[in-house]
Amino acid sequence: MTPLNEAKANSAEAGHSGKDVRSDVHVALEPRDRGGLAITLESRVKPYYGDSILAQSRQVLESLGVKHARVQVHDEGALPFVISARIETAVKRAGLGDGQKALPDSVALPERSPRDRVRRSRLYLPGSEPKYFINASLHGPDAIILDLEDSVHHGEKDAARILVRNALRAVDFGACERMVRINQLPMGLEDLAEIIPEAPDLVLIPKTEHSLQVTEVERMISELMARHHLNRPIWLMPIVESALGIESAFAIATTSPNVAALTIGLEDYTADIGVAKTAEGRESLYARARLVNAATAAGIQAIDSVFGDAGDVDGLRHWAENSRALGFEGMGCIHPSQIPIIHAAFTPSLAEIDRALKIVAASEEAQQRGLAVVSLGSKMIDPPVVERAQKLVQRARQIGMLSC
Repeated sequence: MTPLNEAKANSAEAGHSGKDVRSDVHVALEPRDRGGLAITLESRVKPYYGDSILAQSRQVLESLGVKHARVQVHDEGALPFVISARIETAVKRAGLGDGQKALPDSVALPERSPRDRVRRSRLYLPGSEPKYFINASLHGPDAIILDLEDSVHHGEKDAARILVRNALRAVDFGACERMVRINQLPMGLEDLAEIIPEAPDLVLIPKTEHSLQVTEVERMISELMARHHLNRPIWLMPIVESALGIESAFAIATTSPNVAALTIGLEDYTADIGVAKTAEGRESLYARARLVNAATAAGIQAIDSVFGDAGDVDGLRHWAENSRALGFEGMGCIHPSQIPIIHAAFTPSLAEIDRALKIVAASEEAQQRGLAVVSLGSKMIDPPVVERAQKLVQRARQIGMLSC
């Protein structure tokens, strides 16, 4: 980047600061044609970490090709991966650093996520709010969703995808499956270009109404994986959010073997059919049942929508229990307090497991004795009951309630 080009660039800002902001940083960048880099820092931790923040800021700017600029950094306790993301965003908004990235140090990738892994809960984290990232895994969800869609203001989409990219690279989310909800196509393709090199476990595709959307996402992912030499699965979870999507659910679910689950977005669905969303869910019963049927027929998981009232504990418990009874295997969370309630609803009880084990044992004994009829005590056990018991035992093993 030449000094002349820097002089023609615009001033730009990124990030947030203020008394209610934490774990973030605000960066204001003013390119100039000479004079090198003049970086000023405001931070409550300046006496302890000021030198390292300034050093990192300079290193990031230089790696992005910025040689001459005034830069103001107002830190609110941001970690290095956030500082890098905010500086890179400001540089890109200023029209500089084209095609270059300031990648933070990476943590080791977790083990590959199985296609049929347990997905009782998935906790949504707004992709523009780094304060939610660091401790998300401590709440114990089966998955975290770094969201680039509805929870991110349109003017912050560019910043969020860089921040989410850095989080995938630098944050250890423990045993949680690492999901990303991209934006609707075609914007979602820009999201994929940024995040796929950091190997998320699963990508959620919003507003899915036909299989071509899934095909386009998979094509882009395949190209990026080949380009970056990635050799691990990246699963897909289309989100059906309209009447047309519900009617196309089976076609969507069977588009690709990389589709691991199907889920529903009830706010958009109820808006599409012109009714109010209620806590009882009568208005969406047909859609949810049809989605479960389509997912089961396709051999994948059916995952329910979120319960939108984080303060209604009884309503959530009722919804989650009904959701499992419909055939769903999990649902979304908008607040960490919802996780234990959802896990309890979607986890087999000890009594259920005990009965299932007895049914499976009786079936195995009947097979060994060459009997066509399975009995448990005085009751005859039909084959569908045996199959249901086998599935429940398998789920208990996945959750860790059975050791073998």
